[in-house]
Amino acid sequence: MKKYSEYKDSGILWIGRIPSHWDISSVGRNSFLGRGRVISSIEIEKYLGKFPVYSSQTEDFGILGFINTYDFEGDYVTWTTDGANAGRVFFRTGKFNCTNVCGTLQPKDKNKVNLKYLPYLLNLGTQFYVRQDINPKLMNGMMAKIPLIIPLLSEQTAIANFLDHKTRQIDDLIAKKERLIELLKEERIAIINQAVTKGLDPTVPMKDSGIEWLGEIPENWEVKKIKHIGKIINGFAFKSTEFKERGIRVVKITNIQTMHMDWSDESYIDPHYYDELPQYRIHNGDLVFALTRPIISTGIEASIFNSDEECLLNQRNALLKPSEHVTMQWLYFIIIDKLFTQDFDRAIDKTGQQPNISSIDIGELKIPIPNNKEQAETTFFLNAEITKINNLTTRYEEEISLLKEYKTSLINEAVTGKIDVRDYQINHGTN
Repeated sequence: MKKYSEYKDSGILWIGRIPSHWDISSVGRNSFLGRGRVISSIEIEKYLGKFPVYSSQTEDFGILGFINTYDFEGDYVTWTTDGANAGRVFFRTGKFNCTNVCGTLQPKDKNKVNLKYLPYLLNLGTQFYVRQDINPKLMNGMMAKIPLIIPLLSEQTAIANFLDHKTRQIDDLIAKKERLIELLKEERIAIINQAVTKGLDPTVPMKDSGIEWLGEIPENWEVKKIKHIGKIINGFAFKSTEFKERGIRVVKITNIQTMHMDWSDESYIDPHYYDELPQYRIHNGDLVFALTRPIISTGIEASIFNSDEECLLNQRNALLKPSEHVTMQWLYFIIIDKLFTQDFDRAIDKTGQQPNISSIDIGELKIPIPNNKEQAETTFFLNAEITKINNLTTRYEEEISLLKEYKTSLINEAVTGKIDVRDYQINHGTN
């Protein structure tokens, strides 16, 4: 798009050069600043109505609920004053309410400032003024100091209309790609479930497995309890006072996540334990379970358990060393199957402060077992299909990231006058 004919330095780092006929002021000089009030969930439940209550959340357009009265009427700009979303700016209109973590803004001269333009500009600048501490804040006093670029009112309107139109297009594209990612996740779930419960050949005779989550399975498959397909070993009760910064790595429940290992919480033990407790060693290909929350994980990938790393298993975890009749890849796909996950979840004791499952309970869970040839064929098929799905998912995620970057760049260029959108509005409208 074309640029303005003349520019000047704004003197503000995050704004840069602006069209020479634009003014520079501040939010405080041009606005009346206010704040919402304390509105509790009890009040919302008691006085349920049709007028929205805006809060610090970003989901559902920031609406916390609805009550039968309103504190504000007309066009306003609001922003989040406290918390993780401090500095997020919104355009509000109609009859509404704001909680006490929302600031409110109205222009002193409505013929000088377009409130639909303002959030596009302020959302670029507030990030530099939020006080970053345990509870980030952008209170009224600091909001008042934020620089304000003031084009002609007609230009503000053109910029707001242009950005409304373009960001809506970008958001629609992002939503479509996010939906494609969700469909790929659903496809991944369906492919895994079909393969590990019905096999790859739809023509084979079937039989009742006798297990609710499994339903019918191929006639030649077996159903076995996990305790019958390998050895389950509980971790050792290492004393936390003995943990060191170096030594033999200890695998704890914080390390075992859903299908991956998280090493952000590292603990080590004196190397002599590795010789004294060989039964608690973890090797590449061992399947590890966290027992003190509903998470089950695997160390199948070499990047998690490689041949050079010596690990010992801590208490409240268990590991499974499968027999030669069951491959680790087959177990992996069984465990990430959604229906098995639901069956696993039913075995968890949720009566205490933390969900628990014992190695005995895990051992009692039943899974389908085809012969080794079918296991190999099925896992080969699933690895290929999931690789395709993962590659597509990655591509869509990268495209979403680029669209978000483009959206931010477009807003920045429009509100700071790096591009001239006045003709766009005249020629193309807002449809």
